[in-house]
Amino acid sequence: MNVGVRYLGKDLDYPPVWQAMKDFTDTRTPETQDEIWLLEHTPVFTQGQAGKPEHLLFTGDIPVIQTDRGGQVTYHGPGQLVAYIMADIKRSGMGPRELVSNIEQSLVDVLAECGVTAYPKSDAPGVYVNEEKIASLGLRIRKGFSFHGLSLNIDMDLEPFRRINPCGYAGMNMTQLRDLTQSPQFDIHTIAQKLIVQLQRNMSYQDVQDLGNQLP
Repeated sequence: MNVGVRYLGKDLDYPPVWQAMKDFTDTRTPETQDEIWLLEHTPVFTQGQAGKPEHLLFTGDIPVIQTDRGGQVTYHGPGQLVAYIMADIKRSGMGPRELVSNIEQSLVDVLAECGVTAYPKSDAPGVYVNEEKIASLGLRIRKGFSFHGLSLNIDMDLEPFRRINPCGYAGMNMTQLRDLTQSPQFDIHTIAQKLIVQLQRNMSYQDVQDLGNQLP
């Protein structure tokens, strides 16, 4: 089982990427290769299916989009690596919990490569460093296919997170890789490549195919 990877770049608006994820998932067959899309969004708050309006404090000029993923509200913006994971979990034999665990472990492994000790929490999906959240997860599984994915804070403006209760937790502190290490080698493209290596290993993909920089 292989996986195709699309490096979509930065400054992507949320709605067309979300629509492309839904279209890909709705039209795929049991023979369709899994895909991972890597990108940076323009500033946006996304609200999960269980999202509660009280977790939106003062969103200001940043749009809020109600989505079909799990979880509560989060923020996406420049300097944050987003990875959307379109996986056939039925074919792979993974359950939803194992999928989440594999993604979290991949993030922990990437951060370890960067000299940062991180960990998941059983009661709050995502990855944390010193009780501050550095990566968020929000997935949807439909007919055995996953879409949506993860976001990893690398070198961004964290201020918008203070306009919400991140992932539904009041007072949740967010952190990013830039504040945890000063090494210049940890730019977004380098981290994206490291993440693919770890996702390939933890999700048992045999090979990775570069599908270019365009949405399907």
